[in-house]
Amino acid sequence: MKIEKDHVVRLHYTVSEAGGEAIESSREREPLAVLIGHNAIIPGLETALLGREAGERFEVTVTPDQAYGERRPGLVQRLPRKHFRNQKLAPGMTIVVPTQMGPRPVTVQKVGLSVVDVDLNHPMAGKTLGFEVEILEVREATAEEKEHGHVHGEGGVQH
Repeated sequence: MKIEKDHVVRLHYTVSEAGGEAIESSREREPLAVLIGHNAIIPGLETALLGREAGERFEVTVTPDQAYGERRPGLVQRLPRKHFRNQKLAPGMTIVVPTQMGPRPVTVQKVGLSVVDVDLNHPMAGKTLGFEVEILEVREATAEEKEHGHVHGEGGVQH
């Protein structure tokens, strides 16, 4: 069965900055389960999956415009230290902060006595990413999965 919209795909992946060390991998945990065509993964990886089948292994390079976007300098903000309670903060660490659009990962740039400078860009924004992918399973999504916009069951959301 070739992968297309409204298919559930279970896969293992390893991602690295192009030519660099692995940043993240699913190999040491459960495979990733995604519903194709529902914005579950970055566009460049989803496009690379289309038309492929279970059992295939491949590598793909994804440019920033098809991954997490370009870095935007205007997304660096100074926030009051009180928003971080008693967290131990250090430049370079990634933390999750509540925003009007829900929880969002930010990178701490500078820690002062009363303020903290954070970068709201995704940590992988502006980076060209290399993926090694192994497709384990492909199946048609259930009506409920399509309606909910995500995978249910193994590797997906448990309702």
